[in-house]
Amino acid sequence: MAAAQGRLSDGAGGMDEAKDTENDRREADSVPPPFRAAVDALKAARLRPQIEVEPTPPPRRLAPHSYALEAAVVDGDQDLADGRLVLLHDPAGHEAWRGTFRLVTLVRAELEPEMAADPLLPEVCWSWLTGALQARGLTYGEPSGTVTRASSHYFGGLSARPAASQIEIRASWTPREGLGGAPDTAAHLAAWCDLLAQIAGLPPAVPGDASVVTLPQRRGPQSR
Repeated sequence: MAAAQGRLSDGAGGMDEAKDTENDRREADSVPPPFRAAVDALKAARLRPQIEVEPTPPPRRLAPHSYALEAAVVDGDQDLADGRLVLLHDPAGHEAWRGTFRLVTLVRAELEPEMAADPLLPEVCWSWLTGALQARGLTYGEPSGTVTRASSHYFGGLSARPAASQIEIRASWTPREGLGGAPDTAAHLAAWCDLLAQIAGLPPAVPGDASVVTLPQRRGPQSR
């Protein structure tokens, strides 16, 4: 996946390009240094090669400043899992966050129906998120979220399709702020990618890590 390369031009050139440059400069000047540092750390993070990450338009109404990434766990030309990670920042602080930063995520993957029927699956999936953060030595607060499993069964003209089941994790947490007021977003991104890899059924990044429990049964990779 290619990284975003800035603003697109409408081809008018001249004064329009000068205006865009001035607007970009003003936007850059208005960005708080802690948020700029947090975003720069996300862009510079080194991740395992099976995970492709690229910027995506962030939500604009959740916080004064936001940045978003989308990712996919890739096997050849097929996706095993995908997700989105959003960094929110409110310099004035947010009562519900108990901090000035918040990370929000959505992670999805398909499962075998038998695995989706396991009554302990939601608790296990939530523990993957908290365990990934703890394994990276990260301190965080106010975690919240949902684990949803859904099944699709096909009938009539679609009856030849096998039943499909999907797991979805939606979560948010407040990363601890470090020196300069910025959290270690690179480490949080790495932990999030650990979660993506785990839900995709990949082996641990570190061989022999017995603390990681992967799904024993997986549906085949999904075409991109």
